[in-house]
Amino acid sequence: MTDAPLRVAVVGSGPAGFYAAGALLDADVPVEVDMIERLPTPWGLVRLGVAPDHPKLKSVSRAFERIADKPGFRFLGHVEIGRDLHHEDLVRLYDAVVYAVGAQTDRRLGIPGEDLRGSWSAFEFVAWYNGHPDFQELPFELDVERAVVVGNGNVALDVARMLALTAEELAPTDTTDPAIEAIRSAPIAEIVVLGRRGPAQAAFTPPELAEFGDLGGADVVVDPVELELDAASAAHVESDTRAQRNMDILAGFASGKPTGKAKTVRFRFAVSPVAIHGDDRVEAVEIVHNRLEDREGRVVAVPTDERETIPCGLVFRSVGYHGVALPGLPFDEARGTMRNDCGRVLDDAGQPLGGVYCAGWIKRGPTGIIGTNKKDAMETVQLLLEDARAGRVTHNESTTAVAVDALLDERGVRRVVYAGWLAIDRLERARGEPLGRPRVKVVTWDELREAAQAVAAET
Repeated sequence: MTDAPLRVAVVGSGPAGFYAAGALLDADVPVEVDMIERLPTPWGLVRLGVAPDHPKLKSVSRAFERIADKPGFRFLGHVEIGRDLHHEDLVRLYDAVVYAVGAQTDRRLGIPGEDLRGSWSAFEFVAWYNGHPDFQELPFELDVERAVVVGNGNVALDVARMLALTAEELAPTDTTDPAIEAIRSAPIAEIVVLGRRGPAQAAFTPPELAEFGDLGGADVVVDPVELELDAASAAHVESDTRAQRNMDILAGFASGKPTGKAKTVRFRFAVSPVAIHGDDRVEAVEIVHNRLEDREGRVVAVPTDERETIPCGLVFRSVGYHGVALPGLPFDEARGTMRNDCGRVLDDAGQPLGGVYCAGWIKRGPTGIIGTNKKDAMETVQLLLEDARAGRVTHNESTTAVAVDALLDERGVRRVVYAGWLAIDRLERARGEPLGRPRVKVVTWDELREAAQAVAAET
């Protein structure tokens, strides 16, 4: 390695991208990082995926702000890979590239009626109420009495809880104003959460599940019969602290009595949707009852002949996120990830693509919590630095910030630099302060660009 800094592009500005940038800038060798982001705003799902009523989770952004202050960091927002820059550009303009682009779509149920009006992915709904500029024109019609949420993870809990919040609970959050008004005025009386397997296998984290007991305007209902466990599930609960805590929380809900609140959140287990019915829009979801079987130590859901139809006007599918392939890069469609070995991206022959790495959900799939990405990104960066020390990644004198800017200027790309994001951030906070809210988000592409330009932040 030479004394000249390695020039690394980190594509994506969510937790994995920031943790990778931080690890690179803290390395014992000189490194410069350009963080390339499609949106004008950083932080990924911390800004656009964490539920607005969970401000403590959003506080991790302070760690990202410290990383952005490190010497050698640049933010290039509103720059899209595949449109403004291509993979071939990146490998020419940088000594190494780390893709941390997350999982940008949802897994589908693959059942009839899935595309009816009123059937939405949780991904879309979460992006809408969090202010993602791509999703603000979606026509969410919440004028129904019952909504069904399919899934047993934390995102399913977020969707169910957001639908259950009162106007008073929504008021101090950074939920977008149109979403607050839509949820506040919706006549929804029941939210049904469906789990394919049993309560012991639910992927909820206990604190998020326990929050439902504190809802001001919704009772929580669980049928005690659905908490009866088969032998394999019981053994799992005995050995798994999280499952044990979830079961205790659910048992508490099951033993309680409804207090007459305006809404009910009902948890159902061992059921799967098999069809969504309706003519013009969703009118009901048909479910099959499952029995649980132990197959080589794993509890699986096996459909029975028993079916049931739940009348409803909305269905939210929350069965997982899925990565999206980038042009020119190897991709494992089944897993929804870049083909890689611990973060080194592999070609079709299974050999490392020199200088190309990945981190976060596009590396391992949509698993874990925000903090999981720190260890994941560190693993990838350690491999990159190992390759640099071994001479497999080297600095090329032509890989400069000037060369990057020149190409973007040549292509007419009006990027938002970090000062532009800070202008957006200040505007949002100023809007929120008199209302007692952390921020009122700028939610359209035009407004975001205008806010960044207000201080001549765009180049």
